[in-house]
Amino acid sequence: MSKKRGRKRSSGELSESSGLSLSSTPDPNNLLGLRIEHNWREKGNLTKWKGTVLERLTVNTSLYMVKYDGFDCVYGIELFKDERVSNLQVLTEKVVNNKIKVPHDAPELVGKAVEHLFEKEDGEKNEWRGMVLSRAPIMTNWYYITYEKDPVLYMYQLWDDYKDGDLRILPEAENKHLLPADRKPGEETESLVESVRCARVLVTGASTGIGEQVAYHYAKMGAQIVITARREYALQKV
Repeated sequence: MSKKRGRKRSSGELSESSGLSLSSTPDPNNLLGLRIEHNWREKGNLTKWKGTVLERLTVNTSLYMVKYDGFDCVYGIELFKDERVSNLQVLTEKVVNNKIKVPHDAPELVGKAVEHLFEKEDGEKNEWRGMVLSRAPIMTNWYYITYEKDPVLYMYQLWDDYKDGDLRILPEAENKHLLPADRKPGEETESLVESVRCARVLVTGASTGIGEQVAYHYAKMGAQIVITARREYALQKV
């Protein structure tokens, strides 16, 4: 499996060639499970984004979790407050949640430390170790997962990789060697789960959008959060 950095489509998402039909003005209280499209302006550039609204955070009801087409990570966006978002529309297409055949006697993935192999451009396999956090809402055949190398929220259909041998659950003996990058030689080891729970995490740009969403998720996992942003008044609301 290849880890996507550009606009390479993930399975289970609608094709860009699908006929699009737009609804009336979006209702903030009726977005979950819907396909959306909006413009995004940043540094003078205007781009168009399409994706699926997965959930609305209870800790900040203006923040929505969105899986955008062609990207592996999940974004936290204030769809109705962020000035960078414009022309928000709801698409009439339904979310495609392809059924995945789970291998016989397959173990539970949620809460497990895993080793995930991704294919690089030269064909070699790149090893990523991380933790499966939960099943994704709405697109329930997908999983939320985060990695040591890149501790943001990713979303994958993991069973295909499991069947292909590109995903394996790490036994406790190996899990104990999953350590933060700043571990000193001779320090007592701890599990990946405990390293996340006890970690001190600095989140920049935490007053809104993606940075705010990342801060909330690490806080839920028990990490000690330090948040920074350019706008102090906005940061105080987080």
